[in-house]
Amino acid sequence: MIEVSHLSKKFGEFRAVDDISFSIPTGQIVGLLGPNGAGKTTTMRMICGFLGTSGGSIKIDGVEISENPIFAKRKIGYMPESAPLYSDMIVEDYLNYVAQMQGADAAQKIPELCKTCGLKEVMHKNISELSRGYRQRVGLAHALMNDPEILILDEPTSGLDPNQIEDVRALIKEIGKTRTVIISTHILGEVEMLCPRVIIIANGKLVADSPTNELRKNFQNSIMLNIVFGSANFSEAKSELEKIADISSIEKIEAEKIKGERKFCGVKISVKEGKEIRKNIFELAVKNGWTLYEMNVQKNSLEDVFHALTITPQNEITMEMKEKLKLTTK
Repeated sequence: MIEVSHLSKKFGEFRAVDDISFSIPTGQIVGLLGPNGAGKTTTMRMICGFLGTSGGSIKIDGVEISENPIFAKRKIGYMPESAPLYSDMIVEDYLNYVAQMQGADAAQKIPELCKTCGLKEVMHKNISELSRGYRQRVGLAHALMNDPEILILDEPTSGLDPNQIEDVRALIKEIGKTRTVIISTHILGEVEMLCPRVIIIANGKLVADSPTNELRKNFQNSIMLNIVFGSANFSEAKSELEKIADISSIEKIEAEKIKGERKFCGVKISVKEGKEIRKNIFELAVKNGWTLYEMNVQKNSLEDVFHALTITPQNEITMEMKEKLKLTTK
């Protein structure tokens, strides 16, 4: 269990982390998101004990990290964005060195990590000869050497090719079955695939803490529909659509040319919360002799929510919205 309470960090007059609080139970994979300079890495380094705090507290299994740092650090494995490996060492020698430093049983742990992290093919290679994907795997093996209950990963798939990314994601999923995992990444699709919960930090402040599958729904409840009509131009479609009371906005969008249609148009409409108007649109098309070539629901992406929460001034985000987004998973 990780408990962060009113955590702050100042560098001179600059407040990098500003009074953030959250807790993460054992066995949960959490995505820690935020733009560059938001305070993510600083927060992770304070949780790991690499940085001291300027205020607040961090508890690992109920123990304040500043009071018993050795106890806390033994429970944590950390892999920074660029794994700090000794490039002139052979992989097996490097892992033996790490095992000796951490007091681990090398004879037991290294074969186990070799299998878990997929290092069998490179154990006798020099680290400098490895691809970035394999270097990340070695860094992950290092982080797992002390069999930590908590694993903190900073941009674990940064710079990897698509095949390597898939391998590392599968590995994180497997590891997350038995450990608490915090992942910091800019790849939001990765968060949706791996993390049941998302914490978003902007300008050093906590702006969202929510189950991933509820984040988009709670941030913006209106439904967007993309529609393509045949036998109608945009002005005609807009004029008729405005008669449907439950539509809150109508925009023109690009539509691919439809063979055999002299007139056609693409329309994007926003529907008021809780309303269903697809039947109305179908009946409207029939009444006007239009062909309905396309109608699909466009849901908010995690990118949309991230952008809105990290760009929108905080005084423009309502208290109701803030309450919806801080749905900390127990």
